[in-house]
Amino acid sequence: MNMPLRFALAVSRWPLIGRFAISRDAKTEAEVIVAEIHDGDLRARGECVPYARYGETLDSVRAAIEALAARIGEGLDRDALQSALPAGAARNAIDCALWDLAAKRAGKRVWEIAGLPAPAPVITAYTISLDTPVVMAEAARRADFPLLKLKLGAAGDPARLRAVREARPDARLIVDANEGWRSGDLATNFAACVEARVELIEQPLPSGDDGALLQIERIVPICADESVHDRASLPALRGKYDLVNIKLDKSGGLTEALALADAALRQGFGIMLGSMVGTSLGVAPALLLASRARFVDLDGPLLLARDRPEGLCYSGAEISPPMPALWG
Repeated sequence: MNMPLRFALAVSRWPLIGRFAISRDAKTEAEVIVAEIHDGDLRARGECVPYARYGETLDSVRAAIEALAARIGEGLDRDALQSALPAGAARNAIDCALWDLAAKRAGKRVWEIAGLPAPAPVITAYTISLDTPVVMAEAARRADFPLLKLKLGAAGDPARLRAVREARPDARLIVDANEGWRSGDLATNFAACVEARVELIEQPLPSGDDGALLQIERIVPICADESVHDRASLPALRGKYDLVNIKLDKSGGLTEALALADAALRQGFGIMLGSMVGTSLGVAPALLLASRARFVDLDGPLLLARDRPEGLCYSGAEISPPMPALWG
């Protein structure tokens, strides 16, 4: 008779290198939750980052995971998990732990059991936190990365764009307004993006008020972030967005993220691959989607003062696939 699986949950806090600011808030540490499933000597893990923008807290996500502890111990599978929890951080932690467990049981890498090609090294964007034009320009000058993601979404964004472009004439640029612009700002901010040779704009308007994107020429490709979570989000994005940002903490895990990527591509959306600010354990599963993405933004561990000792290998902007000791 099979012994029940053992389940554990841990909360940890990881200091950032500095203050990380976006249009609606700022923080100095990453708060993550790790779900662990033990099967004899095997230990499988999945990490999630609760996100207040989606109504999540450490306590609410921990409670949602703990409510499934008995079913996890009895062998809850990934298919059943999809209906047991909604898309979000709690489901992500469990889903990624179940993928990790399946790979360890099979003695294979997770991409093998998923029927996917082995991930290759990939270039990530590096994020420049929202600040004054002078501070952002200096941060961009110090960041030796070919692709920079600028956090915008406040008064004076055209000046920020001009300052960064002057500091880094060589860099490719994408911007993320985090819902911070308004419809009356679009023409001015879009024009500034064109002048700065920006290649992509993420979520310029609030997710519940993005209808203006149907009425304005998208002279720079627009990517949905807060407006997309899982496959159910896609119909409302048509005509507004050109790409979708897939994050496992939004989709509720690798299982839905893979399905979302397939559906988005079939419906004509490009893919940006992102993550919340967390450790390499939370980023590693996302690398399985990198080959389908036009833009990869998986720099979360680079923003931490320290990462897990078995973390991903970053060589400049290049991320290598995870080692088995980390995940998968």
